[in-house]
Amino acid sequence: MKKAFLFALAAATLAVPALADHHGAKMANHDKMHKAHQERLTKILADPARANDAKRDQYRHPAETFEFFRLHPDHVIGEYAPGGEWVSRILGRYINENGKYTGLYFGTKTFFSDQQKQGLAAAIGKFPSDVAAVSGRPAADFNAFSLSEAPEGAKGTFDRILIMRMMHNIMNWNIADAEIKAMRDLLKPDGLIGIEQHRAKADAPYSYTNGSKGYMREADIISFMEINGFELVAKSEVNANPKDSANWPDGVWTLPPALRLKDVDRAKYEGIGESDRMTLLFKKRD
Repeated sequence: MKKAFLFALAAATLAVPALADHHGAKMANHDKMHKAHQERLTKILADPARANDAKRDQYRHPAETFEFFRLHPDHVIGEYAPGGEWVSRILGRYINENGKYTGLYFGTKTFFSDQQKQGLAAAIGKFPSDVAAVSGRPAADFNAFSLSEAPEGAKGTFDRILIMRMMHNIMNWNIADAEIKAMRDLLKPDGLIGIEQHRAKADAPYSYTNGSKGYMREADIISFMEINGFELVAKSEVNANPKDSANWPDGVWTLPPALRLKDVDRAKYEGIGESDRMTLLFKKRD
């Protein structure tokens, strides 16, 4: 009996270093891959071909933001309402041969006019070729669809979905519930949604934070996402701008890049820069 105990103890003792070595090797491999992902993104952002886009990096912090959203090149990533293409020109090159980048467009069953639906259909049709043009990869590597017309088999396949400065629109148009639920269906069980949104002051009135001015209260976004089956994983101040008072009569479009007032106090608004923004990460909840 004593011999058996001593034998088991010796075996367990020998196993501890083996387990430690395995864990250490696994962590080292993870760190190596993470570093490679960072270097890949750094190289893309430093490309001289991004000269015009790079002017906005000081306000949008793409490296830090995408790191916070826990993006990997082999992820299936959806970008909601990819109209400006600033993000597309990064992610189209960031995704590798194992990943997929998809433009997720507004659901069109309600709200939109026939003319608007035609415009969305045209945008969906040209998205793959537009991204291919800047990525140097074939259009077949990219995809796009309306949330109300998701392809068969798309549900439960996305690792990440990004909503970049768009929550105010879908709130103001009263389509947010349907859109977020559709995106939730697309995510894998452990999928994440990253939200960057113009941020109102915590005590700003509802009349200013209902989406019509572009600014929203952070607490409202968090509550809305929780109601729709998500939990807050983390928040970041990487896109904060303390210079922005977030109370402009013409809303967020007073500031760059819109500069709605044109030459009126232009230097003042350019000195403030782009809006103060919340950056939030949510996990799909069971």
